[in-house]
Amino acid sequence: MNWTIFRRMASAVVIAGALSGVLLSGVQQLQVEKIILKAEQYEKAGEAAEHAHQHEVAASAAAAGAAPVAAAEHEHEHGHDGDEWEPADGAERTGYTVLANVSMAIGFALMMVAAIAVSGRQVSWRSGLLWGLAGYVVFFVAPSLGLPPEVPGTLAAPLHARQWWCVMTAGLTAGGLGAIVYARAWPWKLLGVLLLAVPHVIGAPQPEVHGGVAPEELARAFIHATAMANAVFWLALGGLTGFFYRKLA
Repeated sequence: MNWTIFRRMASAVVIAGALSGVLLSGVQQLQVEKIILKAEQYEKAGEAAEHAHQHEVAASAAAAGAAPVAAAEHEHEHGHDGDEWEPADGAERTGYTVLANVSMAIGFALMMVAAIAVSGRQVSWRSGLLWGLAGYVVFFVAPSLGLPPEVPGTLAAPLHARQWWCVMTAGLTAGGLGAIVYARAWPWKLLGVLLLAVPHVIGAPQPEVHGGVAPEELARAFIHATAMANAVFWLALGGLTGFFYRKLA
């Protein structure tokens, strides 16, 4: 592969990723963002109620002459939590969201172009839609079967355990789909089916107690909105990657 071809492939990745990331940001603004903001209101109300309760407990302990050091440490910890930076609502938050989505989309487009190059098959925007559908299944549908998208304030298992399971699920799902589609011998196709099932047989990490501060109907609406946004994103990413890969590379 010479430098000119590599540069054209990189251009296809950047253009397809940037357009798809901007599209995802727009869909999120229309469907997902309002649900997140509403859930954050419930989360902040719950944190305020918990904070008030802990103040009452600390005041009672201080009145009884017990645990003044613990109460002071509690105040110190909450002071640090309140100082954590986060983007302001409005243009700043939207700007950081668009930047994150575009960066993520370019990364996924790079992975898709690498997979297309390894497959050795010709690609167009139509076949790119199939690659996008595969990406949707690998990176969203399969992990969501065990760990559905969660609104702010939802009780969840430890983050590292969830991340490990999602990475394992995506990797095994990609390998399973690849074996089913590209392998010619039936034993390899059967192995692909088994790879698809392994993460769900192991099971996703779950919290000790299920629930959250947001209403259940809000959590369901978030799952549906997120599924739709990701479907639009992956189909757009696949179609645009196929189109620009064929045109430029």
